[in-house]
Amino acid sequence: MLTAYDFTFARLLDEAEIDMLLVGDSLSNVIQGNDTTLPVTLDEMIYHTKAVVKGTKEYSMVVCDLPFMSYQTSDKDGFRNAGRVMKETGAGAVKLEGGERVCATVKLMTDNGIPVCGHLGLTPQSINQFGTYRTRGTTPEEANKIKQDALALQDAGVFAIVLEKIPAALAAEVTKMLKVATIGIGAGNGCDGQVLVLHDMLGLNEEFHPRFVRKYLKLAEEVREAFKMYGDDVRSGNFPNKDESY
Repeated sequence: MLTAYDFTFARLLDEAEIDMLLVGDSLSNVIQGNDTTLPVTLDEMIYHTKAVVKGTKEYSMVVCDLPFMSYQTSDKDGFRNAGRVMKETGAGAVKLEGGERVCATVKLMTDNGIPVCGHLGLTPQSINQFGTYRTRGTTPEEANKIKQDALALQDAGVFAIVLEKIPAALAAEVTKMLKVATIGIGAGNGCDGQVLVLHDMLGLNEEFHPRFVRKYLKLAEEVREAFKMYGDDVRSGNFPNKDESY
């Protein structure tokens, strides 16, 4: 799984046979420039998900994050908003954060034909409650709660659970406990799958350096250089040349 927020990258990801594309509420950070995921709205998530779905013609399944306050207010609100995502975007599933406290909402969705992916461990929509982005599940109490929440989500009908920034040993233990898939981010290689934010793994986000991100390219450097070359060529009169003119 990788994140995607637009048609162009979605098409490339689909051609590369990435199994799942997550239209993450991380677009609040990497697209909108916000400090947290909290400001992004449901309408904005729907807008970006529609674009991503258009780029996935052959292979990738699209999962849309339900943003902050789109499902926390009531089970019915969450169900209605998930239904909007499915009807208006063509996505294959929705994702939400939380354990036992959201299971009634999850069950209402799954009982009515909406596939749901869970999310445990570090849940960015709860940053104001956590106070920091530190690793979760490092104490016996937190670890037991994550395991309890994972089983509850499975019982509520999720098809997968994202495990974010928890100890690798705990993630592997949770994975063995479950019949549904786990998708890790900062949770070691004992999970069934992995997810990264596209802008992080491409090296477009130069300010973010967590240990769990492998930068497969340093694309920011190449893009910046291409922009500079274009500016120089325009200012010097080198672009467009005769072959590039009508």
